[in-house]
Amino acid sequence: MTQEVKIPNDRIGAIIGKSGDTRKFLEKILHVTLEIDSQTGLVEIINEEDSLAEIRSMEVIKAIGRGFSPERAKKLLEDDDMILTLIDLSDIADTPQKLARIRGRIIGRDGKAREQIENMSGALISVYGKTVGIIGMPDQMNDAHTAVTMLINGSDHNTVFNFLDRKKKEAKLDVLNYYY
Repeated sequence: MTQEVKIPNDRIGAIIGKSGDTRKFLEKILHVTLEIDSQTGLVEIINEEDSLAEIRSMEVIKAIGRGFSPERAKKLLEDDDMILTLIDLSDIADTPQKLARIRGRIIGRDGKAREQIENMSGALISVYGKTVGIIGMPDQMNDAHTAVTMLINGSDHNTVFNFLDRKKKEAKLDVLNYYY
């Protein structure tokens, strides 16, 4: 079975890596063969034995294409419940200035806002082009998605961080209530 994923041309290098090391690494951990067309950005994922591995591989390749490093993208393989979601900013930001402002709000000064959202939600975030990629378990991903959406809609950073803090405390309480 073969799956195809189109990724931006400037991310082809991230998939291939220096001397093809990243590609070999991905093929080894994903148990697939990658056929990469650097002209079109088309990546063919070939695995004749396991179609589930192909689908998971497609998510990893898509994550790398949306700005995640290969090391961060392979987190998708650590648990079957781990998911990737993408938020398209092109509908919200109809001018380059709006897009830059929204991206800046999500990333924050020196990447602090993105890092804070990652630390508080447990999800991984990548802001690339006109998309925001989020990798995490369903609860983590939902919290990070809500936080990013709040920032997109203009919420104050403190409001977003208070929301994430409250969600983190609720999750801790849920675990305690479950066991005691």
